[in-house]
Amino acid sequence: MSNVEERLHEKAISFFKELKGTRENKIEDIFERKGLIVSDQDILVSNYSRKRPKLAFNPGALLEGKTLHVFPRLIFEYYTYVSSVGEFSVKIDDILSGSLKLPVDAKVILWPKFLWEFRGCEDPRVFKDKEGLLMLYTGYGYFLDKDKLNVDIVQALAKLDNDLSIVKRGYFRIKSTEGDYFVPRSSKDSALLKVEGDRAVMLTRPLINDIELGWRARADLNEVIINEESMEPSLCFEDWEFKVGWSTNVLKLSSNEFLVGWHGVIKEDYSYRNGLAIVDDEGRLLAVSNYLLAPKGINEEYGDRPHVIFGNGLVSYKENLVWVGGVSDYAIGFFVTELDKALERMKWVSKR
Repeated sequence: MSNVEERLHEKAISFFKELKGTRENKIEDIFERKGLIVSDQDILVSNYSRKRPKLAFNPGALLEGKTLHVFPRLIFEYYTYVSSVGEFSVKIDDILSGSLKLPVDAKVILWPKFLWEFRGCEDPRVFKDKEGLLMLYTGYGYFLDKDKLNVDIVQALAKLDNDLSIVKRGYFRIKSTEGDYFVPRSSKDSALLKVEGDRAVMLTRPLINDIELGWRARADLNEVIINEESMEPSLCFEDWEFKVGWSTNVLKLSSNEFLVGWHGVIKEDYSYRNGLAIVDDEGRLLAVSNYLLAPKGINEEYGDRPHVIFGNGLVSYKENLVWVGGVSDYAIGFFVTELDKALERMKWVSKR
């Protein structure tokens, strides 16, 4: 274990003692189901020779006016499961009324180019910037070590212009207090909280000595670096969970309150269940719910990875909160509830 990993591990253990036991193992599913997009029959790709992806799931989302931009993870291959990121747009009112017309017209906007993402670009989350979009995604690929390829998962960042063309991409490294760099064996499940120039506050989920929980941190988006001294745990898993992670982009509720989705992976059935959290502008946990969205019925429980609702888009429209989620690694679901109903289920956290 590196010096960086050892120091972060000590922070994680101390945090468990402080906040474990905040949540209960209860499901109160408050979301209405507003339809599925099942990839091969419901998506038509315009800019690639293969027009119908075999799978589309774990989408990011961005609402501009009444237009909902959806950024799905697309898979065209059967054997190698290599992912890309696409985009399509729909009317938010069509989602809420359950009258979405299919198929949707999509295009591929991000695909593997570098060794560190050779096996796929996965699970995007988007943040609107003055110059275009900032997209966090998971890079699944290789690192070369003495002529040997090691598989790693990195937290990647892409900058896109207003035409959704990629301007720059890279993956985050942790800059240690000694000035060297550390890349965890797995790093993903991140969201940008606020961005000022090239400086950002973000939520992230690195693997630290086999512990996976939610962290907050400060980052340099130009250098694609997270500063070790800024990293603090913010969301921990409970005894009935293997791990937790941040699931969505954040929504601003007030000047110092931001809503974000999270997921827990459950030991009893290996399912992904979802809740909501409120954090401040530095990512400190203010409030958290029990599970408010969980797979149910054959369409959500059965797929390439059963018992999953995951990712990655959270938007608000009028009185509604809309979670755009991946369903069992094969489809995209639209889950809707009243924002006030969700906020009523938050448990405010005070340090013990």
